[in-house]
Amino acid sequence: MRSVIRNGHVVDPVNQIDRICDVYIADKRIVAVGAAPDGFSAEHEIDAGGQVVCPGLVDLCARLREPGHEHKATIASETAAAAAAGITTLCCPPDTDPIIDTPAVAQLVRRRAQQAGHARLVPLGALTHGLAGEQLSEMAELLEAGCVGVGNVGGMVNSQIMRRAMEYASTQGLTVFLTPEDPWLRNNGCAHEGAVATRLGLPGIPEAAETAAVARDLALIAQTGVRAHFCRLSTARAVRMIARARYDGLPVSADVAAHQLALTELDTAQFDSNCHVNPPLRTERDREGLCDGVVHDAISAICSDHQPHEADAKQAPFCATAAGISGLGTLLPLTLRLVHNGSLDLTQAIARLTCGPAEILHIDAGSLTPGVLADVCIFDPQAHWTLRTADMVSRGRNTPFVGWEFDGRVNYTLLAGRMVFKRAN
Repeated sequence: MRSVIRNGHVVDPVNQIDRICDVYIADKRIVAVGAAPDGFSAEHEIDAGGQVVCPGLVDLCARLREPGHEHKATIASETAAAAAAGITTLCCPPDTDPIIDTPAVAQLVRRRAQQAGHARLVPLGALTHGLAGEQLSEMAELLEAGCVGVGNVGGMVNSQIMRRAMEYASTQGLTVFLTPEDPWLRNNGCAHEGAVATRLGLPGIPEAAETAAVARDLALIAQTGVRAHFCRLSTARAVRMIARARYDGLPVSADVAAHQLALTELDTAQFDSNCHVNPPLRTERDREGLCDGVVHDAISAICSDHQPHEADAKQAPFCATAAGISGLGTLLPLTLRLVHNGSLDLTQAIARLTCGPAEILHIDAGSLTPGVLADVCIFDPQAHWTLRTADMVSRGRNTPFVGWEFDGRVNYTLLAGRMVFKRAN
């Protein structure tokens, strides 16, 4: 099908496009931006007047499950939620059930997402078998099965095994996705170790649980030369460490979860279990440091860290609840808050959601370059709306942002030129 998106404010950071123009699509791919190709005749037209047209969003971390399950119906509902949020590519961490430590599981997860048809899914393989931190996984086979990298998810205690894993990943050209957390320092904590946790009587997770792990892993990266990505930073000190490593030429990158840019430890003061996340919400100074890292490119991507849970998983004493936020629907609007408050310009914000994560994953996405698959997000930056649980597409309703007012809402999402979401008027 030949389509044209007319009169939109096209923002494509890769090609330095930031103007009102038309986008032309044929045979699932972008064929031109600006002037129509010779002889082009559109069968379908979208009027994007007053709206932003950008590449489909790329989310670096999204779990597509009810707790403990990966089945077709759930993947269908969560990829539909992604489409409604303008997200066309999702990266799935390896801690699924079963764990993605064999080619069969990687292919199964990809196939079910493909059958659902709402968004593209790229999996990460487990760095070690069963994520147990003891025996290296067959990384070469996981790469052949479509994994775009390998990760540890939880902190790995044995530094020698981590070194060997990095050496093996380096020989395969794989990116290692690191969750920086020292499990001994984390212990049984569930909130940031500080005044708020002390007042509430909650066991704390110190800043050092993250920074000690970052320091060790940076030393091993320098030793092995592996390409590495630090997932979901939460402390300002860790951001400074990554910024220095990048300045020194280490092949590292980092991301942050969108909720870490909006919330702090103070939001846990009422024992709201929807604010129970890992890593924990930290201080206002940390939040400012994370935002500064996004602005100055120490942090290359903003992700949803989507973790949908059933209602029962959040109905217990704070530390006994499941950690995580259902974050697909708030990824774009939380990022746009940085534009509205003047921290980022629109092109920078879109880059952190499109070409930034695509470059980390080394996939051909995140741009409107002629010839690439036509993954497109069209949103109204001025649309004012309030988040209500009844309007959420995800099965997970566990979010602290219910009742928040946002500006910016997705109206259309195209996946390989096919419309997978259109907002009802």
